[in-house]
Amino acid sequence: MNRSALLALCIFASACTLTQRRDTEKVIAQSLISDDQEFQLGLQVHEQLKKDNTKFLENPTVELYVESLARKMIAEANKERKLDWKWFVIDDPATVNAFATPGGRIYVYTGLLLAAENEAEVIGVLGHEIGHVVGRHSARQLVASNGLQVVVDMALGKNGGEVAKLAAGLAGKGAQLAYGRDMELEADQYGARYASGAGYDPRGLATFFEKLKAKYGDTGPVMTFFSTHPANSDRITKVTELIAAENLQGTELGVTSLKAAQAALGKK
Repeated sequence: MNRSALLALCIFASACTLTQRRDTEKVIAQSLISDDQEFQLGLQVHEQLKKDNTKFLENPTVELYVESLARKMIAEANKERKLDWKWFVIDDPATVNAFATPGGRIYVYTGLLLAAENEAEVIGVLGHEIGHVVGRHSARQLVASNGLQVVVDMALGKNGGEVAKLAAGLAGKGAQLAYGRDMELEADQYGARYASGAGYDPRGLATFFEKLKAKYGDTGPVMTFFSTHPANSDRITKVTELIAAENLQGTELGVTSLKAAQAALGKK
């Protein structure tokens, strides 16, 4: 895309509806940062996470379990954006969190698996993170925050300092990818749709928010997912409204299989 066309898109994006702006921003992000550059950026972040001694789980049973859940939604996600998706489990039972990096890398903390009451809730959160990638939220947010050249240099491994800060933010509270309200709501919509498409109760994401909020409040000590992805009554309502408006179906809860994974993590 030439500079004139890109400028025209930027001008258009500033004066259109939320849906039109979202779609236009995705086109702009795709033009600025290629899928290969996003993949390389995700790889750089992963290598930095290892350098930072992030404790990745070494439990094949749980790792394969998380991968099996993600794969139930990837076929649908690939219809919009086909990527070389990868999944990782971080061994930290005190952290209720999940995050995605550019290029299709999804990270889930064991604390999230232990906090969920059923598989539909886990599927909803995974779908939410996949939605961030499909919506190119990382590229859009990083370019807006750091500038195009900085992000390209990060992808090429030329700016280790910025990659280190990004990795630290993601592994902490996601501060380096603080998505705006519109992106969070869009990711919630993806989560509900993907869960429904996989046959699961699409209300899982909303019930997960509700249970965590009821148990810990908005800013409890183990509420990393809650605090980095602000869950409030409006957000829960939006998911519920989407399910009704699009008549999203799905009844599977997956209690037994989640309990088996939790047992493999030592939960009694």
